[in-house]
Amino acid sequence: MAETDGYCMVLTTCPTREEAHSLASLLIRGHGAACVQVTGITSYYEWKGEMNTDAEQLLIIKGRADAYEKIEGIISDNHSYEVPEIVRIPIDKGSAAYLGWIDKVSG
Repeated sequence: MAETDGYCMVLTTCPTREEAHSLASLLIRGHGAACVQVTGITSYYEWKGEMNTDAEQLLIIKGRADAYEKIEGIISDNHSYEVPEIVRIPIDKGSAAYLGWIDKVSG
C-alpha cells in the first residue's frame, strides 16, 4: 500500500439516475475525476424543518486531491439541488498501481 495525501474521494447525491450519469460524464470528460461510481440509496434528512425520505443516487468520485476545486465546481455548476452534498474524504493509503492509474487518467 502506498501512503499519500494526494488523492481523495468526493461524495455527492442526485435525485435521478439521469442526473447522476450526466454529472459523472461531466466529471470524467472534464478530467476532474478518474472514476465515478453510481449506486442507488435511500436518504433520510431534515430540510427546511421537515423530515424527508428520498431515493437518491450516490456518486463516489475518485481523483487527485489537487483537483477537488475543479470537482466541486463541476458539481455546483451542474446540480439541481439548492444545496448539494459535496464532501471530500482524503485517501491516506491505496495500492500504488491504482493511485498511479488515477494520476495517468486525471492529468
